[in-house]
Amino acid sequence: MMNKNNEPGSDTTMWLYLRRTLVQQYRSQLFKPFVLLCAFASLWLTASAQTWIWYPGDYEIWLSNEMQNRRTERGTFYPVFWKVDSHYPLVDFHKEFNLARPETVTIHAEGQYSIKLDGRAFSGTPAAIEVPAGKHKINIKVFNQATPPVVFVKGQTIVSDSSWQVTFEDKEWIDETGKASDLSATVFKHAGSWNFNDVAARPSAYKLPVTPVAAASAEKVNGALLVDFGKETFGFVKLHGVKGKGTISLYYGESREEALDTAASETFDRINVDMSAAADTINPHSKALRYVHIVTNGNVQLDHASLLYEYAPLQDKGNFRCNDEEVNKIYEVSKYTLHLSTREFFIDGIKRDRWIWSGDAYQSYLMNYYLMNDNETVKRTTYALRGKDPVTGHINTIMDYTFYWFMGVYDYYLYSGDKDFLVQNYGRMKSLMDFVWNRRNKNGLLEGLPGDWIFIDWATGLSKQGEISFEQLLFARGLETMALCAELAGRRQDAEHYKAAAVELKQKLFSIYWSDKAKALVHSRVNGQPTENVTRYANMFAIFFNYFNEQQKQAVKTSVLLNKNVPEITTPYMRFYELEALCALGEQPYVLQEMKNYWGGMLKLGATSFWEEYDPSKKGAEHYAMYGRKYGKSLCHAWGASPLYLLGKYYLGVSPTAPGYEQYEIKPALGGLKWMEGKVPTPAGNIELYCSNKEIKIVAPVGTGKLIITSKTKPVCKEGEVMSKGNNVYELMIGKDRKYTVRYQAM
Repeated sequence: MMNKNNEPGSDTTMWLYLRRTLVQQYRSQLFKPFVLLCAFASLWLTASAQTWIWYPGDYEIWLSNEMQNRRTERGTFYPVFWKVDSHYPLVDFHKEFNLARPETVTIHAEGQYSIKLDGRAFSGTPAAIEVPAGKHKINIKVFNQATPPVVFVKGQTIVSDSSWQVTFEDKEWIDETGKASDLSATVFKHAGSWNFNDVAARPSAYKLPVTPVAAASAEKVNGALLVDFGKETFGFVKLHGVKGKGTISLYYGESREEALDTAASETFDRINVDMSAAADTINPHSKALRYVHIVTNGNVQLDHASLLYEYAPLQDKGNFRCNDEEVNKIYEVSKYTLHLSTREFFIDGIKRDRWIWSGDAYQSYLMNYYLMNDNETVKRTTYALRGKDPVTGHINTIMDYTFYWFMGVYDYYLYSGDKDFLVQNYGRMKSLMDFVWNRRNKNGLLEGLPGDWIFIDWATGLSKQGEISFEQLLFARGLETMALCAELAGRRQDAEHYKAAAVELKQKLFSIYWSDKAKALVHSRVNGQPTENVTRYANMFAIFFNYFNEQQKQAVKTSVLLNKNVPEITTPYMRFYELEALCALGEQPYVLQEMKNYWGGMLKLGATSFWEEYDPSKKGAEHYAMYGRKYGKSLCHAWGASPLYLLGKYYLGVSPTAPGYEQYEIKPALGGLKWMEGKVPTPAGNIELYCSNKEIKIVAPVGTGKLIITSKTKPVCKEGEVMSKGNNVYELMIGKDRKYTVRYQAM
């Protein structure tokens, strides 16, 4: 929370939590048994499991290159337009072991490899080695130019896992006496891994699974076949009973109009056929579609078409239900939208880009934490977006997307508690922030330089000139994130530098952009003069960043968020943040109606997944146009699934206040609903909640929680003591694995 001078107050929540608790946590006597228990558990796991390992980030970058460069538009290859990195072709893997008895160890690698035991090289490329009892060190060097160097090691106790150390340069040499050098100035990291736990599951051969799906209907249109799969989907079209000689053209459509418009559909494929006997054929390119328009030339014939639906095999852990069936439908379609847009990575949309965009991914992370809670996809996407040094441009070339990357790293730690990932990637964070720091102008602020894309949002007439308040706001949050991560990484000097820089920038932000007349942050400063233009962006972010004091929050709610004279937002991308800001201000009844109007509006138009943009004033096929193209708009876009996050965090009201849900809050808000129930996933399992206007039921498997509710009378709970905080606000501490029933009277 900010005080009246916009300086950090003593009750700032999660962003300052680490500074208060890290030292206490690691010195705690109660923590020591836990550390020992984890150590024993780690040893047991090491002795019983093995997996393919690699240099962290390398496989993720390689896999993202494979995925993102599948994009085509009307049959033309369409590559990304930012710097593309690659894996290190030579990697050293090593680990020390202390064996009670000898064992045979098998080694598999993708690439050429050599093995040393205690510094002595084995002849050739052995598939297995004998390791005597005692303390030993194994080194495996793997070279592979085509795919990332990876190894799979399996013995009785010696196995490959993330505890192995890796480097791409061991800086080892032999002097004139023949003595091998000591390792010097080498940076080692923990090995990367995923779920390739079988020697046959080679990482370079990974493909998403598929499952067959039948068409919902099919019809003849002008002699061609139009197939409808009933809803937005993704996969490989399978043609049954194909024979003859000629070509088959597949025109894909998220709408019927797009599929039938052979001159303007965004995507199509052509298949050459020369088959005397009827057989099935699968188009080798996966595509987004609801409809496929199949046009044959020559004497080609076919019976019918089906689909091999391609998907990321992630299970839902969270859920939400309530008395309002329209809201339930919005939640279910949001789930489907996020699942479609979750592939090897979190991508933007399934039809057009199929790329990893940082702004889109950041929102997917947050939705993921309340639905699938899959840490591995978050980490893969984070690695892929960051790439490698040197940093030559903003992530995706977009200034604001660089800061979403920083925010995503910290949020990952908050929701997962995975400190090692932050520490391991601190160097990549620092070099990226160094790039940003060196692009400040003489005022210490950021403005667009050649090569910078200032995006903010798709909005007609939105100025990108000068020093934009929104960019400075995100910059300040990025500096705060760096301060926290530097402290976690043990870089105290860095932490103090970033902390001081964030405080200074926030002071500039309010001294330059806050307007008492507008009761808001103005949009920009051009040629040293603040403009009078007020937009929603910086103002709504400053609310849930907690940069405003309470008086400013209430003023901005009226002067900006609820003011129809301020240009409205038409993308689900920024509606996400606008509605989050309103929820943070306690406007859940208003937000619920907005969700029903906005997302419900898409459903009324027949949407089966949520769109990149929705403007209620448009009619018919106008809804499909974007970027100057008739069907340029994505009708399945990850940022359209934001109700997943809003309903989980601001209606069920569950959010972590310490890493990994060690501490958390539950602030349920019905917002006009009669009842709601749901689950919010945590690293230890699901927090389960039921809430009506008379009763709340909670059970949680993790940490220490705090239920915060407003009630006309003091709530009653047999399982715990309800404490009054004044103004009809009450708190109840929630212990691990205990069921609580609270009876109260909703305000």
